[in-house]
Amino acid sequence: MNKLMLATALGLALTMAAGCAQKSVVRYGDATAVETTDISFGSTDLQKVAGEMTDSLVLSPVVGTLTQNKRPVMFVERIKNKTSEHIDTESITDSVSTKLLRSGKFRFVDMSRVEAAREQMKFQQEGGMVDSTKAVQFGKQIGAEYMLYGNLSSIVKSNKDKSDVYYKFTLRLMDLESGLVEWADETEIRKTKAKESVGW
Repeated sequence: MNKLMLATALGLALTMAAGCAQKSVVRYGDATAVETTDISFGSTDLQKVAGEMTDSLVLSPVVGTLTQNKRPVMFVERIKNKTSEHIDTESITDSVSTKLLRSGKFRFVDMSRVEAAREQMKFQQEGGMVDSTKAVQFGKQIGAEYMLYGNLSSIVKSNKDKSDVYYKFTLRLMDLESGLVEWADETEIRKTKAKESVGW
């Protein structure tokens, strides 16, 4: 009898605890809304630097001349992270290259997929499973004429009252044949956070 009462009481307690547990609610938000969770590099910063730098490149008079009668081929080197934070710079690289491709002014070669492309071509040529008249031929790919590369750096300062972080994002466009830098620009972000005082 005691065991039955104990089991019933335990079951009732577990039911009440489950009923009191908080339920999490998931909601969709605006992906372009300003993110103010903290002062670390976030989605708003990524969108800002990618948008500003792409606009600067596309609207540049030099690039206007380069793209006047053709769509030059370029590749985008992964942005180098020179900050003290763990930042997914591949996302910045992807955003910049996607926006440039949408502009219709450039064509791209994807250097991050060269090995995969080589394996597929090797399969078509040597696998014996693809019609040789329809297989992609080696030595037919188009080489890049320009390389877009850049850095993301930061300076972080902090005292008892506030924290301050300054980001600088730099991009350069190099002519691979001549080695000349045809275009360069940079954009900056500064974010501050006041520290809350505890007590009266």
